[in-house]
Amino acid sequence: MKTRNRFQVIFAPYFRSVNSSTVWAMLCLAVCMLGLAVSARARRPVIIPINPPGAGTSAGQGTEAIGINTAGEITGFYFDSNSVAHGFVRSPDGRFTSFEAPGAGDKTVPGFYGTPAGIMGGQGTYSVSINAAGTATGFFFDSDNVAHGFVRTADGRFSIINAPPEYAGSGPGQGTEPGNINSAGVVWGNTVDSGGAMHGFLSTPDGKLTIVDVTGAGSGNGQGTSAEWASCINSAGEVTGTYVDSDNMAHGFIRTPDGAITDINVSGASQGTYAWSINVEGAVTAEYVTSDGVAHGYVRTPEGFIIPFNAPGAGDGSGQGTIGEGNNSAGVVAGNYIDGSGVNHGFLRSPDGVFTYIDAPDAGQGAGQGTIPLTISDAGAATGVYIDSGGASHGILVLPMR
Repeated sequence: MKTRNRFQVIFAPYFRSVNSSTVWAMLCLAVCMLGLAVSARARRPVIIPINPPGAGTSAGQGTEAIGINTAGEITGFYFDSNSVAHGFVRSPDGRFTSFEAPGAGDKTVPGFYGTPAGIMGGQGTYSVSINAAGTATGFFFDSDNVAHGFVRTADGRFSIINAPPEYAGSGPGQGTEPGNINSAGVVWGNTVDSGGAMHGFLSTPDGKLTIVDVTGAGSGNGQGTSAEWASCINSAGEVTGTYVDSDNMAHGFIRTPDGAITDINVSGASQGTYAWSINVEGAVTAEYVTSDGVAHGYVRTPEGFIIPFNAPGAGDGSGQGTIGEGNNSAGVVAGNYIDGSGVNHGFLRSPDGVFTYIDAPDAGQGAGQGTIPLTISDAGAATGVYIDSGGASHGILVLPMR
């Protein structure tokens, strides 16, 4: 008996009621549809795990890939089997260089510092941003659990950044925390003072440090002016960040190089507006939180227009929703959404609102697990982290669709 091909199986119910020319047209359409399906599969982003040698594999350990430059160099940190943090740079060909900032603590202590993967870190070196010259910035916690900033050049030379003591406290979890370095070598970050309040700062390559306190920022514990990691200063020197007022309400902001501040408050954000990333055009992306505790992504254009967005599949319960993490010069947003079960799923959102989903194959499917893209370069490559079913984190490199 002759076996029917798959096109005959698909269209068998129609063969008796249509003429031959129609059948051939339908067969051609089927071929085209299958070709499009293959093409769509081929154009899915490529996800490459990033696990430096020495990264721990237990819950609360592992790797977080934070910053990426246009050349494809990646920086981040990993927690070893003793839960001590170490900085790293990964070259485009996959070679790792691990490093410790001078003065970094090396003791296992209870985690006291939250990371994007939801892991509580302790002593060691946290590298969070890398510019086009291969210069990285970040911070380290010393043996007293106090934070100090650093800048590391491509050839491994370190300089240390410490804000004045009235802005950078000397208690556990306090100190100076750079978040981003731009192509001119300007560092943007924040400090934590002795009362737990935050203050923004800018540090130039010649060592000049300027404190940034946004008008309206509170001065209590957990209040003040803060910066995010990896993509919160652009090449023009514009920065973005968040300030928390005396009523503990969060507000986003943009600061121009001449010091002018523009607030960002999305309509309906009764539980706060945040600002995480600014691209070379001055567009900002992040999240805002509505009265039900649900997060919603947004893009603020350079002209000041707010474009809210919600990833299909995002949960609608408190602590769930959509978060824009990074954006590049093409207007592509990298971020994640939290579904109704509390699981993270990554996405890339094009300027016209089309979503491409990113789920690392080995990402866990429990609450607090999953895939979290953090930063996207102007070349279209994204970095981030996934949390496996055992609670360990792994860095990821997401290559553009091909």
